[in-house]
Amino acid sequence: MLDVRRMQVLRAVVTSGSVTAAAANLGYTPSAVSQQIGVLEKEAGIALLERFGRGVRPTAAGRLLTEHAAVIGRQVAEAETALADLRAGRTGRIAVRYFATAGADLVAPALARFRTEHPGVRVDLRIADAAPLDEEADLTLVVRPRGGGPDSAGDGLRLVHLLDDPYRAVLPKGHPLAERRTAVELAELAGEPWVGSERPGPCLDAVLDACAAAGFSPDIAVECEEYATAQGFVAAGLGISLVPLMGLGSRHPNVVVRKVRGPEPVRSIHAAVRESSLSLPAVRGLLTALQEV
Repeated sequence: MLDVRRMQVLRAVVTSGSVTAAAANLGYTPSAVSQQIGVLEKEAGIALLERFGRGVRPTAAGRLLTEHAAVIGRQVAEAETALADLRAGRTGRIAVRYFATAGADLVAPALARFRTEHPGVRVDLRIADAAPLDEEADLTLVVRPRGGGPDSAGDGLRLVHLLDDPYRAVLPKGHPLAERRTAVELAELAGEPWVGSERPGPCLDAVLDACAAAGFSPDIAVECEEYATAQGFVAAGLGISLVPLMGLGSRHPNVVVRKVRGPEPVRSIHAAVRESSLSLPAVRGLLTALQEV
């Protein structure tokens, strides 16, 4: 196989017209340059230079390799520039995965901030509610139990806490508790029919754990996995529901929303970032934007 570095030495000899001049330009001794050319000729299996006057000139094979060496040199320079831009966060691509209710209030404003500082970085943004985590993603928004836990999620992932998203009681207008202006005690909802708003997973676990702490298990009369649909069922008088604050962006006109306590159910939102991606300024910049939002 041809050695790329020796091809660049050949190019220096050809462009300067002599071994001595090439050695001076490269900072080598003439004998070192001659040795490199000799090894390259053995690799190529053909003579690359011939004497011409007081200097040398390339053979047909020498001209061929010199032309390719010029192309390789340009490509290496372009690669170095591209790598420097990537290291500096000026270019590149970040794969981000998020769940639906984090989009409007968290992801959108964070991306707006990020793009002002990293306009040349492409963000591949896709919704992904289901586990397991996308192996190609640099950063994924996930829900984890409140109250800490390990910073590492395994598989080379670092968990960074972003915010706690509390649940609110969604009641039909005319419900006795809807008249109250203070927070609703969770235990007061024990005898109510419930509209389930969560699919099995950490979000539902946050609700069930809070109910268990209040001494009951909710009676799920209607199952649904969309917060807007859950509000519709509540408005129709089919039950009450608990919906996270970030899921209440669009409120049904026939429901009333109240705070919950004793305890307050909360889902904890984290960014799961690949350890290998944390070395990229663009990924760190997006993480900072999410934390600021």
